[in-house]
Amino acid sequence: MDFNLTEQQKMIQDTAKDLSLLELSSRAVDTDNTGLFPWDALRALAEADLMGMLLPPAYGGGGADLLSYVIAVEELAKGCTNTALVFVTHLAAAHGVLVGGSEELKKELLPVLAQGKRLAAWAATEANAGSNVLAVETSAKSDGNNYIVNGSKVYITSAEEAEYYVTVARTSPAPGPTGLSALLINKETAGFSTGRRFLRMGMNGTSSGELFFNDCKVDKKNLLGKEGGYMPVGMAMATIGLLGVAAIALGVSQASLDLCLKYGKERVINGQPLGNYQGVQFLVSEMSVAVDATRALLYSAAVAQQNPQPGLPIAAFKAKLFATETALQVTDKALQMHGGTGYTKELPLERYYRDVRGLTLHFSPTEPLKETLGKALMGLLP
Repeated sequence: MDFNLTEQQKMIQDTAKDLSLLELSSRAVDTDNTGLFPWDALRALAEADLMGMLLPPAYGGGGADLLSYVIAVEELAKGCTNTALVFVTHLAAAHGVLVGGSEELKKELLPVLAQGKRLAAWAATEANAGSNVLAVETSAKSDGNNYIVNGSKVYITSAEEAEYYVTVARTSPAPGPTGLSALLINKETAGFSTGRRFLRMGMNGTSSGELFFNDCKVDKKNLLGKEGGYMPVGMAMATIGLLGVAAIALGVSQASLDLCLKYGKERVINGQPLGNYQGVQFLVSEMSVAVDATRALLYSAAVAQQNPQPGLPIAAFKAKLFATETALQVTDKALQMHGGTGYTKELPLERYYRDVRGLTLHFSPTEPLKETLGKALMGLLP
């Protein structure tokens, strides 16, 4: 498929592809088996100037567009989904600072985030709220020039390793989004701590864990956007997150298809290549169409969201929904085509299968995403 990529976009794609092959893929198995955080891979991304690719040059970033971003994430995911998800989360949080931070805060923090010297995360999910940000219970009470933050978060990507957390907190008892604000909280803040780190079915290198805030005193200079104005900041970050997760799903789908095409030509059964059998031809044709459809939808969504309109990022919601659900089908078919070999750890397919299952849960699970998208399409959202 020819998307008429610019020379700069092709250069970013090639850079990410080389990093995926040379740096990420060789570590992916150990990262999955041991749960080790992919610091080495992130340092490689920083050296390639990707950690701040979406930030403006004025703040030390690369000034890349969203299409370049999803192309890069797609390639990185082929090598290591853990690294790709940490990367996506970091860029989403950095984007929150860009959109809502004061000029002083942006000049102070964004260059070090762009250089990969500091890692950022997004802290929204809570035990009693799930992914429903409107039900967040973490509170931030005004106290002079500070907020006093109390509460907890769960299943936060880079929970132990990040140094800055864009944290969703309730700054007033007003119902709905009007009571919510985004605060940037440093892990060195007194009263901040991390809790359990979850060993999961997949994506084990992303350091998914708990955060606790016990009378954390946060300077009001760290408020992103206006008090009670979380939604513009949140939607900006959600756009980066949704497109990024969709791109990870696409990368894994493409990698699974590539393995199948190779296996179909090399594996010989009853004297002929496996790919000569009609059943296998059906599988790869279905997978190929699904991958191409995902790429077309995702790339068009990235272009559409480059200059976003106020409100819900509809194109990003659609891309995330389709890409993650499609990746489940593609990896399932790829594993089936490889038979018993695909079910072993000799191939990355079983890891792909586990990882993409988690993608349906990150940055809005499938069902809440469908509900929100459906309400938006029916004109039922304010």
